[in-house]
Amino acid sequence: MAESSASLRIHGPVRLVGEVRVTGAKNSALKLMAASLLAPGKNILHNVPQIADVEIMSDLLTRLGCTISYDRATLTMAIDVPSEPGHKAEYELVRKMRASINVLGPLLTRVGIAEISLPGGDAIGSRGLDFHIAGLEALGATIKFEHGYIIATAPNGLVGAEFELVFPSVGATENLMTAAVLATGRTTLYNVAREPDISDLGEYLIAMGAQIEGLGSSTLVIDGVKTLHAATHSTLPDRIVTGTWAFAAAMTQGDITIKGGRADHLEIPLDKLVAAGAVITSTTDGFRVKMDHRPIAIDVATLPYPGFPTDLQPMAISLNSIAQGSAMVTENVFEARFMFVNELRRLGANITVDGHHAAISGVPLLSGAPVIATDIRAGAGLVLAALVAEGVTIVEDAFHIERGYPNFAEDLRELGAEIEII
Repeated sequence: MAESSASLRIHGPVRLVGEVRVTGAKNSALKLMAASLLAPGKNILHNVPQIADVEIMSDLLTRLGCTISYDRATLTMAIDVPSEPGHKAEYELVRKMRASINVLGPLLTRVGIAEISLPGGDAIGSRGLDFHIAGLEALGATIKFEHGYIIATAPNGLVGAEFELVFPSVGATENLMTAAVLATGRTTLYNVAREPDISDLGEYLIAMGAQIEGLGSSTLVIDGVKTLHAATHSTLPDRIVTGTWAFAAAMTQGDITIKGGRADHLEIPLDKLVAAGAVITSTTDGFRVKMDHRPIAIDVATLPYPGFPTDLQPMAISLNSIAQGSAMVTENVFEARFMFVNELRRLGANITVDGHHAAISGVPLLSGAPVIATDIRAGAGLVLAALVAEGVTIVEDAFHIERGYPNFAEDLRELGAEIEII
C-alpha cells in the first residue's frame, strides 16, 4: 500500500468466526536478517513474514552488499553475505524502520566500523540508543555522532566485558549479543531482555557457531569465537499478531482458532482474556479463543517480558472501551503509546488519560468515524475497535499496519469482516 493514500474501510459491528494462521514474528525476523551479516555465505531463514518491514530490511542488506531472494509461497529467504560487506546504513532506509539499528552490532564486530543513520520508526515515544552505546563502549568500541549518523569503530576488534543494562531493552540486548559473539574473550550481560525473540536470535547465532549460555534468563554469558558460518533457521511465530487475533475474538464475541500461535508466549495476556470472560482451549497447532458475551473490563499494566506486552496495550484499551465496567491501563514502557486514544475517542470511547494511566469506562457499542493510525499496533487496535463500531470506520495511514501484519485485511475478510483497502 502507498504511504500517501492507504486506508481501510470497515463496516461494523461484526462477529469474527473461523481460522487464521500466524506466520513468523516481525520483531524476530528483522533481527535474524541483520544478524546474517555476521557470517559470509548463504544463510537460509524460514517462516519470514511477508510484510513491508521485511522488504525495507532486505533493501538495507542489499545496499550493504548482500544478495537476497525470497520465496513468497514458502516464506523462505536466502541471504548471501559477501566476505566484505559495506558498513554504512543510509538515512533513506533507516528512517523508515527502527529495526535498522540492529545492523550496528554485527557490522561493528565483523568489519570494525559501522555508520548508521539515527533511526526512525514508530511515533510511540523516546527509545534512545543510550543502552546500545554504553554497552558497545564497554566492549571497547569508540562511538561518535556526526551529521545524523552514529559512527562506531573498533579497528582492533571488540573485547569481552561485563555489562548491566539499566533497563532490559530488547534492541540493546540484541545489538550487544551480536557484537559479543565475535569479541575476544567472555562477555557477561546482566538484566537483559527475555522476550522469545531474544532466544530466537540466540538460537540462530548458536547455529552459526556462537557460544551463548543463559537464553531465556536475565543473564547471558557469551564466549567470543573467531568466525561464524552461514546457517539455516526458522523464525518463531509472531506472539503480537497471535495476541491481536485473540483480542479480536474476545472483542467481537467471536470464535477464532489461531493456527501456529503459541499460548506459552502469551500467558499474561491470555489470562487477562480469560478474566474478561473468554474461553481458551488448546488445539493441535495453536489455540482457540471463544467469547459468548460482552467482555468484562480488565486492568492491565505493561512490563517487559514476561509481563503484559506494550505492543498489545492498544488492543487492551480497545477491548475495555466496549467492556462491561471500568478499568485502568498503565503504560510502563513507551510513554507515547496513548497517542491513539484521541482517535479511539472519535469512535465514542470513554477514556481519560493521566500521565501513564488510562481510565476506560466501557460503552455497549462504538460509532464509526474516520481515524488515523499513528503506528503499527495503534492501527491494529483501531481496526479491532472498528469491528465493534456501528456504521463505517475509515482507518487512514493504514500502511503502518502492513509493516507488522501480513495480509491483515484478507485474514479479517476470511473471518467474516466487511473490510476493504481504499
